[in-house]
Amino acid sequence: MSQLAIFLDGGLLLLALMSLLWLLSLALRDSSIVDIFWGIGYIVLAGFYFLSTPDGAFARKLLITGLVGVWGLRLSIHILLRNWGKGEDFRYRAWREAAGESWWWESYFRVFLLQGVLLWLVSVPLLAAQVAPEPTTLTALDLAGILIWGIGFTFEAVGDWQLTRFRANPANQRRLLTEGLWRYTRHPNYFGDAVQWWGFFLIAAAAGGWLTVFSPLLMTALLLRVSGVSMLERTLRETKPGYEAYMQRTPAFFPWFPRRR
Repeated sequence: MSQLAIFLDGGLLLLALMSLLWLLSLALRDSSIVDIFWGIGYIVLAGFYFLSTPDGAFARKLLITGLVGVWGLRLSIHILLRNWGKGEDFRYRAWREAAGESWWWESYFRVFLLQGVLLWLVSVPLLAAQVAPEPTTLTALDLAGILIWGIGFTFEAVGDWQLTRFRANPANQRRLLTEGLWRYTRHPNYFGDAVQWWGFFLIAAAAGGWLTVFSPLLMTALLLRVSGVSMLERTLRETKPGYEAYMQRTPAFFPWFPRRR
């Protein structure tokens, strides 16, 4: 089976899963369950690509599927625990109120189908890394990919853990987290997420998948300009006292030492 055919079949699988998830969201009246599926969706596709590429280099197939599994499972569990018992996320709730009675079908295209397409496109390095039979052993690019992925995973996992612990203290309800990784970047979790995709790309490049560079570029753009930093900061500037001052001294995305005011 060709790489394109496998990719298209993966898209059909994802379409079916997103459609089922949409039906579940209608029953729960909660479109934000799509966020929980984001990490799981990549695990499903990576596993599908693994089974569909019997001629691929086994060491690299095992490597990238394992890294995606660790990243995606941690992310989905984190979002599940964070949202448990809190109802629909405010972003989706605002869209639901604006759309009114048409939200039941509009949510399929605006939320589930759109995120499914993005997930599918971004997943290309996970296929490119597994389809090529050569090189059979891991190379310097693979090792560089593991290193970059490890840096990203640390930023994302530690950043999420620090924020969860901070929010668990009722005394911090109206306060800002400005310590730990949050002292060097306002969004260590988003930065870490993007960096991990550059790691996945390097592993794909080790198998000849250089053209998949659009995947980490797209993921970085999404986190910076669409669903991540830009969207969240519009809310934080209005709801968190002192956030403007925090913005002036702390980089938004790429970590660096705080600026002197």
